[in-house]
Amino acid sequence: MIYFIQGELTEVNKDYIIIKNNGIGFIVYIPNSVHNNLPLIGEYIFLYTYLHVKENEMSLYGFLKKDELSAFKQLITVNGIGPKGALSILSHMTINDLKLALITNDAESIAKIPGIGFKTAGKLILELKYKFKIEDAIDNDDTDKNTIYESNNKSNSTLKEEAIKALMALGFSSSEAIKSVKDIPVTKVTTVQDIIKASLKRL
Repeated sequence: MIYFIQGELTEVNKDYIIIKNNGIGFIVYIPNSVHNNLPLIGEYIFLYTYLHVKENEMSLYGFLKKDELSAFKQLITVNGIGPKGALSILSHMTINDLKLALITNDAESIAKIPGIGFKTAGKLILELKYKFKIEDAIDNDDTDKNTIYESNNKSNSTLKEEAIKALMALGFSSSEAIKSVKDIPVTKVTTVQDIIKASLKRL
């Protein structure tokens, strides 16, 4: 297993790049999230990788973040989703958007991805949704999960989870509650009540 690769970026193509390492050029297939953040040709690049082995072929897939690699590995466990299909999903959805779609049974959003129809989207939801918790869908990429807010001693995720439960108790579906809460900013003085009020305005 090749866990990561670091080397000189020598070539960039639509679906893959070539990285030179110790005199060897490695073809690495990448999602859009990597493609959009590539260094200049000749500069060094570091990617977490997954080596896919078939009978007559070995393919290397690269990612900037560990959570992208983890999501890729989970996606290819679903029957009918190969590495290229998983790469397409990660090229059209952020990790958080994918988690949100899975948790809220949003097959429509997943089915919009090229090569992924409603049947496959339903299969993804059925097999993967229970691998994530509500907090996985409401954590923002730029949020420090270890941050503790001074006024209430609760993390961003904990505050939003409590707000989601309260909204569901008021009769809103989990999908409606999560989507309304997800992007509400939280500061040191934000309370659960503040989040609920802001969410109700959206709903």
